[in-house]
Amino acid sequence: MLPELEDWFARRTWQDPRWDAASLVAAKRGRTVSVVLPALDEQETVGAVVAAVVPLTRGPSPLVDELVVLDSGSTDATRRIAADAGARVVTRECALPGVEPRPGKGEVLWRSLAATTGDVIVFLDSDLVDVDTRFVTSLLGPLLTDHGVELVKGFYRRPLRLRGAQADRTPALETAELETGGGRVTELLARPVITALCPRLAGIVQPLGGEYAATRELLESVPFAAGYGVELGLLIDAERSRGLDALAQVNLGVRKHRNRSLLQLGVMSRQILAAVLNRVQVPDSGGSIVQFTQLGGEWLPTEHPVETRDRPAMRELLSRPAPG
Repeated sequence: MLPELEDWFARRTWQDPRWDAASLVAAKRGRTVSVVLPALDEQETVGAVVAAVVPLTRGPSPLVDELVVLDSGSTDATRRIAADAGARVVTRECALPGVEPRPGKGEVLWRSLAATTGDVIVFLDSDLVDVDTRFVTSLLGPLLTDHGVELVKGFYRRPLRLRGAQADRTPALETAELETGGGRVTELLARPVITALCPRLAGIVQPLGGEYAATRELLESVPFAAGYGVELGLLIDAERSRGLDALAQVNLGVRKHRNRSLLQLGVMSRQILAAVLNRVQVPDSGGSIVQFTQLGGEWLPTEHPVETRDRPAMRELLSRPAPG
């Protein structure tokens, strides 16, 4: 890395974060904290993620002031399970009435700004496995205690969890876990793109990770990229608008979640690439991604529409006069 990045990495990377809830409550100094879980059909995992955060919402002086699951149109029991576990559940439609929803993760994270009130917002993916309260305290640590930090990314070791026939070509084997191998889109797309087009972000360990925290002031001032491009889009916009020193990262240990198929990762990669191209002013076709699968000995194309339009900065949207 460049000397500037080496210096930033040494100052803004916490390899062994030790913050606890009590010390962070004292460091809030009147600020409020919201934790947001975006969710779409996550009934298997969302309850445990909510339950890990709930203890931080209790007591006369809680660290977390509100815990919200922002639902993106689930058709399973996600909403009920999340509410039973202790979260306030908000649908994407209710989060921002009158604005037609678009599909994707970036959309619900953007809408969560209108559905929450915290001065600081922590985002956690709702498909996490074995999460605990340290995810929240570690992400909040630099924001609440280190002047100038406005966005904190989590980083971690990412095992590759394979299910069914994926595990060892034996359908009876339910799950196999490899020590490494997760984060395939990061290594095959995001990191090369960052190196080529956004080199000041080369010191970020997990640029696509869904566990991060930021100030509301920052989040409301930047656009949100569509779908899975949201995380890298926020990093690029935050560095450009606030400078590299406003970014920090903390080690969260191990992150386990539902790993996706290669075809699903292809659609995800298309969204991420669109977010970067939009920010470096390289024209994007805006087109769908075409993938091929074999059926009955023939290779057949399947076209997947991909949303590539950014949502505007929330501050800009909320400042517009109501129509009529």
